[in-house]
Amino acid sequence: MKPIETEAGLAALADRLRAEPLLAVDTEAASFHRYLDRIYLLQISSRQETAVVDPLATGGLGPMGELLADPAIEIIFHDADYDLRLLNREYGFTAQNLFDTRIAAQLLNEPGIGLAALLEKYLGVKLDKRFQRADWSSRPLSPEMLAYAAADTRYLAELRDILRERLVERGRLGWAQEEFALLEDIRPTPADQAEPGWLRLKGAKALRARELAILREIWEWREEMARRADRATFRILNNDPMLAMAKNPPTEVSALKAIPGVSPDQAERRGRELLAAVKRGLEIPEGDLPRFTRPARRAADLAFEARLERLKAARNLLATNYDLAPGVVCPNGTLEAIARADPKTLDDIAAVQELRRWQVREFGAELLAASVGP
Repeated sequence: MKPIETEAGLAALADRLRAEPLLAVDTEAASFHRYLDRIYLLQISSRQETAVVDPLATGGLGPMGELLADPAIEIIFHDADYDLRLLNREYGFTAQNLFDTRIAAQLLNEPGIGLAALLEKYLGVKLDKRFQRADWSSRPLSPEMLAYAAADTRYLAELRDILRERLVERGRLGWAQEEFALLEDIRPTPADQAEPGWLRLKGAKALRARELAILREIWEWREEMARRADRATFRILNNDPMLAMAKNPPTEVSALKAIPGVSPDQAERRGRELLAAVKRGLEIPEGDLPRFTRPARRAADLAFEARLERLKAARNLLATNYDLAPGVVCPNGTLEAIARADPKTLDDIAAVQELRRWQVREFGAELLAASVGP
């Protein structure tokens, strides 16, 4: 298979696909290799053809956005969330009339909801897993890599047909359609609303102020290095040694070499820069240290705790009765929202924003009874 590599080829593909009632879409990025993740391939399939588009060669994805946004075309993804965020961030694309085969599989309580597991179960297709962490930013791409990419959409329409039929049989298509509609509003989190990256590292929020300052300096150094080299940040330095340095600041290269996760080569090549980052963190004035304000602990509310336990028990019973995973019936966070709302009527429970409408219809009465209690 040859990828589409010209604007003319992309325009011709879009023209052929505009009349299709259904298109399967996937993207390939390179977060395992590059600093800033972006789309390096787009795969798209109708029931008749599969094409792979190289946006580096075509100068973007242009007319693909019109296809995704056309309400007359059903767009199929498997696990759409990340693809939709990338497409919106990089190109401003949005999608309508979606079908997500992963969500459909969850609502059918499939034991394996990955694409490979579903294709093997329903279509007898075994996907080649060799290129799951391939560098899709490299060029040229091998014929084997292109074939791997094309397989991600080639069978999606047929899989969608099977899962849709099963949803209809079990009376759950409406549930799925509500979930699919919510995907239309997915957008990347604005940078100014996101928590600082250094504070999102696992274990960071348990650090003291001075340790946080050191971690921040090391994290900012790593970000700059990764940005310059256009390499994934973990390829510059993993998170665990950063946290270790924050807790026990090294002052010499020999101390760096003793930290698990820091290779001798890293210590030799980048040791001075790392030690300088640690030193900057140590020298920040006390009044300027970053501080993480932990949310105040809620006062013990025995009535809330009792409601929550009853709701969990009711949810678990519903999961058994409906043959669903408990988290699909109602995630713990949603149960907590119900318990805090302390609903007295079905209208009260319907007003809990975290609940989907299908959950209210199917489980509202049972959840209300559990919340109210004996």
